[in-house]
Amino acid sequence: MSKDKKNEGKEILEELKELSEWQKRNQEYLKKKAEEEVALAEEKEKERQARMGEESEKSEDKENQESEVDPKDPESAKEESEEKVASSDADKEEEEKEESTSKEGEEQDKKLAKKATKEKPAKAKIPGLHILRALTILFPSLLLLIVSAYLLSPYATMKDIRVEGTVQTTADDIRQASGIQDSDYTINLLLDKAKYEKQIKSNYWVESAQLVYQFPTKFTIKVKEYDIVAYYVSGESHYPILSSGQLETSAVSLVSLPETYLSVFFNDSEQIKTFVSELSQISPELKAAIQKVELAPSKVTSDLIRLTMYDTDEVLVPLSEMSKKLPYYSKIKPQLSEPSVIDMEAGIYSYTVADKLIMEAEEKAKKEAEEAEKKQKEEEKKRLEEQQNQLEEEKKKLEEESNRNQTPQRSPRR
Repeated sequence: MSKDKKNEGKEILEELKELSEWQKRNQEYLKKKAEEEVALAEEKEKERQARMGEESEKSEDKENQESEVDPKDPESAKEESEEKVASSDADKEEEEKEESTSKEGEEQDKKLAKKATKEKPAKAKIPGLHILRALTILFPSLLLLIVSAYLLSPYATMKDIRVEGTVQTTADDIRQASGIQDSDYTINLLLDKAKYEKQIKSNYWVESAQLVYQFPTKFTIKVKEYDIVAYYVSGESHYPILSSGQLETSAVSLVSLPETYLSVFFNDSEQIKTFVSELSQISPELKAAIQKVELAPSKVTSDLIRLTMYDTDEVLVPLSEMSKKLPYYSKIKPQLSEPSVIDMEAGIYSYTVADKLIMEAEEKAKKEAEEAEKKQKEEEKKRLEEQQNQLEEEKKKLEEESNRNQTPQRSPRR
């Protein structure tokens, strides 16, 4: 036993060496407290046993005294019996009190023992600064590990690309314009969204493009195309003119043409861009009233155009001033009783189509007369030229004859 106690003492000393000063003091305090509580419990038990011994001796002495009293006296016997009953009751009450106090003491001892066993030396807390430093290293490292594993996996290049909003173009055309390859990383599409959207807009049909991401690998390209504002007509071929001012190089089939459309009879790129720009500033009602547009340059205005309306009215207006002057047609139209021509080249005035036909007939007759006169002058000029040529030829012939006559006369003189 002595050896075991020594070994236990050594182990306790080694543990105390390993512990901090505060923990050592705490353990010594708890040990002393437990020893004191055990000593108090032992003292209480000894006192209780001593009390029990004294009470048993008293009860024996009383019984001996009662046996010595005369049994012939009935009154004294009754008194003795009553005294015995009272004493026994008092003894029982004292015993119950002692038992209750002993039980309370035992419960307190048990509670103190439990507290002593539960109260262990508190662990030293790690400072928050060290935890923060560890997190600043661990978190980036963990994040880097996850990203690296993801980039090495096949999920990094998985893409489900869909196209919405195409009418004149196809989904393949949009994908090709975007430049997105199967080998491109998904994260690249997220980081360079603006770049891919710009590449999609390189298709001249696309007005705007938006690349929308949906977890985990779904991408949606939302496209808005330019509207077709008119068709350039060349013979039976129709080429779309976009709201951007771009002229489509491939003709559309006659079946795909809408019921009503604006026909343009010139294809100069600069003039088309100007026309589309001016047309965009006109109200939709006025746009819908125009049937066709053609060039009608005059000596004064080189960019004069003729607009033919669906109600057979005609409007002459400079192309560069169309958005400013053409809205006046809406105010003039109610005043017209029959199909008319509204001339907006210099000022604004109108005349009927019949007057126009008369004017055209007069102009035509005038032109024909001028052409006839011109032809007549040319014919006279040719006639005069021919006569001059004939005279010159005759003159040459006479000169030749005279030369021939002179040569034989000179020879005999020699």
